Amino acid sequence: MTTTTPTTTTPTTTIAEPPAKPRSPAPSRRGSASRRRSTPLTIAMLAALAYFLLPLFWLLVASTKSTQDLFDSFGLWFSHAPQLLTNVRETFTQDDGVFAHWLLNTVLYAGVSAVGAALLAAAGGYGFAKFRFRCDRAAFNLVLGAVMVPTTALAIPTYLLFAEAGLVNTPWAIILPSLVNPFGLYLMRVYAQDAVPDSVLEAARIDGAGEARIFFRIALRLLAPGLVTVLLFTLVATWNNYFLPLIMLNDPDLYPVTVGLSSWAARAQNGGAGSSSDMLALVVTGSLISIVPLVVAFLLLQRYWQSGLAAGGVKQ
Repeated sequence: MTTTTPTTTTPTTTIAEPPAKPRSPAPSRRGSASRRRSTPLTIAMLAALAYFLLPLFWLLVASTKSTQDLFDSFGLWFSHAPQLLTNVRETFTQDDGVFAHWLLNTVLYAGVSAVGAALLAAAGGYGFAKFRFRCDRAAFNLVLGAVMVPTTALAIPTYLLFAEAGLVNTPWAIILPSLVNPFGLYLMRVYAQDAVPDSVLEAARIDGAGEARIFFRIALRLLAPGLVTVLLFTLVATWNNYFLPLIMLNDPDLYPVTVGLSSWAARAQNGGAGSSSDMLALVVTGSLISIVPLVVAFLLLQRYWQSGLAAGGVKQ
């Protein structure tokens, strides 16, 4: 009897081939056309960049010249004998170093006004965004209307009001009006609407925190980017303010740098007492020195400022 041994068939494993790598599509005519259309945009951006940087370049070049060179040499290039360090030294020594005093006054006015206006705008914007009270919509519409009013239109009424209060020719005549920033309040209200979640505020209230503690310990930290944005706007506005200090201040020791340099320019044009032949060059050099703190402030706070501008318009 023969026994047949069953044969076992070994299953074969089929290895799937990897999918073919998709070919990158050839650049379409529409894509190349869009790249060609960006050329005018690039030219326009370069023209805008030149428009904004050309005055700064002229100021830097003019600060290296004497008054005679300002009129005799080409305006957009350096003279044969640049004297920047000499102009800077004479600017700080003219009239017993009054320029340094003007610069410190400007730092005081702009710094106190910027910090105070930013805090008030943050508190007001947080209140409008997170609290409901009678006539809140009408009050906010009044703030929007105040944004449309130019500050020069309020200068004379503000002077009369401060004259009655006895605050004319004092630093408060510059600081107090600068604390009111309707645009900053509007910006902080829009920013606080989404930057401060209601759930966080409710959790803090359940834990027993008061409203003042919630604002200073929680909300103010969340509002930091918008706070820096308002601070920079107010800092630049107060630093460059000319008309308000002109009508409020009579004492040269209280002048900010804008009014002080204007008085030097008037002396240079009229040839008044104490004016030198290089007074106009000192005015130009003083203008260059006066913008350096603003540039430093923008460079240090740039990332907070950019995030503050963008985050307020993003719906979370």
